[in-house]
Amino acid sequence: MTEARAAFAWLRAGSQVVQQQALRDFAPALRNFFGGAHRRPTWRKAGQHEGFRQVGVRAEHSRRLNRRHGQVWVPKLGWVRFRWTRPVPDGVRSYRVTRDRAGRWHVAFAAVPAPIPAPGTGRVVGVDRGVAVSAALSTGELLHVPMLTVVEERRVVRLRRRLARCQRGSRRRARVKGALARLSARAKDRRKDWVEKVSTDLARRFDVIRVERLRVRDMTRSARGTLAAPGRRVRQKAGLNRAILAQGWGLLVSRLEHRAAGRVERVVAAYTSLTCSACGHRASESRESQASFRCVACGLRLNADVNAVRNIAAGRAVTARGALQPWGGAVNREPQRDTSLAG
Repeated sequence: MTEARAAFAWLRAGSQVVQQQALRDFAPALRNFFGGAHRRPTWRKAGQHEGFRQVGVRAEHSRRLNRRHGQVWVPKLGWVRFRWTRPVPDGVRSYRVTRDRAGRWHVAFAAVPAPIPAPGTGRVVGVDRGVAVSAALSTGELLHVPMLTVVEERRVVRLRRRLARCQRGSRRRARVKGALARLSARAKDRRKDWVEKVSTDLARRFDVIRVERLRVRDMTRSARGTLAAPGRRVRQKAGLNRAILAQGWGLLVSRLEHRAAGRVERVVAAYTSLTCSACGHRASESRESQASFRCVACGLRLNADVNAVRNIAAGRAVTARGALQPWGGAVNREPQRDTSLAG
């Protein structure tokens, strides 16, 4: 690092502490890749993943100016003003400055918040994640992620058409891309705010939170295939992938595990949408539609998502033989194919 800074003026103009920390972050990333725990580290792209991490931060490196604004000390720049959204916890030793695609700069102080204590009421809730309903609770609540409004969606369509007509590398194309990025950041902010509020509410209300065990990364993979074996219905699968990612499935569970540490249980949700939550009878005919469930055995009628999430809340998984198993040993096994429903 010393020799490189002496050879290049642009590298010498930056903070040596930040550059050394980048090398320290890169070393464990390579170890994780060669160890098989993570994917290969990728290059940063212009306009994406912009930012740096500053370590060795002390209490006097940040201060509050008024109710809305504060200041943080950035090497080579001095005091930088930012909007104060929450108190800086004690004992913070580092912060990260990032720039998103919308051109906004953010500063995040590294701190691990304490988990929310259990209320002690013994209540258990199940959470079923979906596309039409973002999160269905076993209490009967149906939660939806706030999306872009109709007017904003129309603006997105117009901007995408305008972007297709722009010449690559032109200033007009950059302005249109910036407008699209701001709308995308607005949707992302709303989704993240919704996840934070829902996870906090569930952690405060329930002692045990049971969610279905899903592999979101595998579910949202592209279906295009290869040149030798091209995929089918690729565009439809791409639309489904976007709809799944827009619901924040993975973010919701990760925030629940942070806030309700040790109280989140992942249940194998095989056939929970086809099983009656009242009598336990399983039949594909009971699922009348995507949103309606009527048991052909006992006549129970309710929302299909609520019926499935009640089975999840009960901690029951369906084995290959079709028997309802209590939560426990069956939760850590992969769901098997039920040959009675095949064909």
